[in-house]
Amino acid sequence: MGVSGCGKSSAGQAIAQQLGWELVEGDSYHSQQSVDKMAAGIALNDEDRQGWLERLAQRLTQASASHSLVLTCSALKHKYREQLRSAQRLGFVFLELNYETALTRVQTRPGHFFSPELVANQFATLEDPRLEHDVLTISATTELGEIAGQVQQWLSSTTPASPIPK
Repeated sequence: MGVSGCGKSSAGQAIAQQLGWELVEGDSYHSQQSVDKMAAGIALNDEDRQGWLERLAQRLTQASASHSLVLTCSALKHKYREQLRSAQRLGFVFLELNYETALTRVQTRPGHFFSPELVANQFATLEDPRLEHDVLTISATTELGEIAGQVQQWLSSTTPASPIPK
């Protein structure tokens, strides 16, 4: 989880590969209307995100019965994270990044619908998850293999009966 440009897709892929889990790209669950808004530089509001979060929660519920997965998702607000937590026991890997680096990454990212004009809004919307339970914070500038290794170590420090560690 994190702002646009933090590397959720790349880190998610590395984590899924390291763990042998399925990767689910959260952006693919946005409605076309929301994609069009973001491409036009219009920030999504809570109402726009509601259906998206419902689809992601449903996907998490489906996976719970059969296998584990890595879901890439901005989850910028506490209430969004709580909605996803209500669907499944999960932890969040917060890829922390500063505004300047996020903006540069979004500006140079080829083929993505997200407008660089919205990076400031992402930071304004972000509610710091670091004090919540089940959140591992990692610098988004960390090498992908190291991110995946830290996540694997974090997950391996739990048992099925214990909560995901902080």
